[in-house]
Amino acid sequence: MTETISTCGHERKPIAVEQRGKHLVVDIHCHLNIPAADQIIRADIPNPPNPMKFMSADSMQVNGKMFGGGIGKKLNSVDDRLDDMEKLGIDVQAISPSPGQYYYYAPPELGRSAAQAVNDGIASAVERHPDRLVGMGTVPLQNTEMAVTELRRCVKDLGLRGVEIGTYVDGDELAADRLRPFFAAAEELGVLVFMHPLGFSHGQRLSEHYLDNIIGNPIEASIALSHLIFGGVLEAHPELKLCVAHGGGYLPGYWGRMDHAYRAREDCRRHISREPSSYLRQIWLDTLVFDQDQLASLVRTHGADKLCLGTDYPFDMAEPDPVAFHEHLDDTDKAKILGLNAADLLGLKAKACC
Repeated sequence: MTETISTCGHERKPIAVEQRGKHLVVDIHCHLNIPAADQIIRADIPNPPNPMKFMSADSMQVNGKMFGGGIGKKLNSVDDRLDDMEKLGIDVQAISPSPGQYYYYAPPELGRSAAQAVNDGIASAVERHPDRLVGMGTVPLQNTEMAVTELRRCVKDLGLRGVEIGTYVDGDELAADRLRPFFAAAEELGVLVFMHPLGFSHGQRLSEHYLDNIIGNPIEASIALSHLIFGGVLEAHPELKLCVAHGGGYLPGYWGRMDHAYRAREDCRRHISREPSSYLRQIWLDTLVFDQDQLASLVRTHGADKLCLGTDYPFDMAEPDPVAFHEHLDDTDKAKILGLNAADLLGLKAKACC
């Protein structure tokens, strides 16, 4: 009988990937920018909205230096990627779009064309290195019907194993009624939804010191995740495979407050039937928290079964030594977090490296 993995869509064959060491190591949080999609957008919108509009001139200058150098090259191609993976001890990268390529501000047809270009580009990169790269795409969430159609194309035609989404869709929270069919389709297909912020949507006070990224990204993830919980999305879709970047933001470290609100206030019980933290523990988090005590806390309170190694390659805010960062964990938890959990979510099967 042909082996299948139900966790990554119905009746889909597992992807054979190389395992180079004792444990399979899968990086669930990596980005690839597709320049062709940017060209599609700029042909119709020569001056698109600046996703970093809240950053100070100082932070923008530093970003310019970094992206004009090695980061920009690595973000826009896979040429150096395998060498970097060897240095970092990574067997497999799950590549998802650069967050600047959500394009939710674009008119729906234009957003769809750009999303298709992104997804075709990611699929092409994976095709070049099928045992080292696995792909996640993007969908034009500004139009839910188009998003669902593109999600199905990603999975059924391109062989991608999930999609990355932002935390806020051009004024709509992720719990908006119009977006429910997207989450229903992702649950039906059994594919991963990787949620990644792009700074803080109301970051006027975070312009200095790169705060729009440093604390803005975790704040934004916390807000979006709170809407998914209190808005009833995770109750309505208990089998949804959702992974949140940056350790899930600040919510996993302060979930007691929302549980207290659920018990104390009826307006916090409108759409959910149990304590909010129980929905939090339905989802997966990456381990991009930079501190081993915080990682240990996530293992203790969230569970090793729901954590996946993530680096944020190739950005400056990436974890520089991801395998060593997990060395203090016991071997069973380490194996799950380094790669087994992600392999289950993405439908991967390890093979010995030659």
